[in-house]
Amino acid sequence: MTTEKLIHLAIETGFANAALIETKDLIFLPSFRPLCAENLCGKYGVNYACPPDCGTVEEMKARVLKWTHAIVLQTLWDIDDPMDGNQTKPAKGKHNKMTRQFIDQVGIPGLMIGASGCNLCDSCAITEGKPCRFPQQMFSCMSAYCIFVKDLADKCHMEYDCGPNITTFFSMYCFSPNDAQP
Repeated sequence: MTTEKLIHLAIETGFANAALIETKDLIFLPSFRPLCAENLCGKYGVNYACPPDCGTVEEMKARVLKWTHAIVLQTLWDIDDPMDGNQTKPAKGKHNKMTRQFIDQVGIPGLMIGASGCNLCDSCAITEGKPCRFPQQMFSCMSAYCIFVKDLADKCHMEYDCGPNITTFFSMYCFSPNDAQP
């Protein structure tokens, strides 16, 4: 699938913007990992897709760099307070659902990186001491991968800060074009 077709499909799916980037151009900042430990999202230690259970910074970076390219997907939301989970949680959920829909349509093997930690289950199986129920669909967020999202947005010519009452969410799908079916 060509870059133009991928971007067109992303826009058709409902994303405000989409762009292709080579994974080698991503900036990973290990200094972001302690922010996860602050547990503002409530998923630290209770979700397989989040730290400390998702893997080390080096392991997460290696997962991304296994793929040569990523399509970056952006949504824009009318949210008064981006720190208000009652507003952001549903928007992130919709963003991640759209990302999954996009991936299903693309049909290329790859790695989803979400706008927040995995939300496939109401309660992650880790809290019950059981293995992940959906290991092939589970996804981690940009923060868990320590991806510098502001730099990513700049490289993709997307606005990171769109001003008052507009909140942006980003996800990515990492893949290698050689894995695409003709």
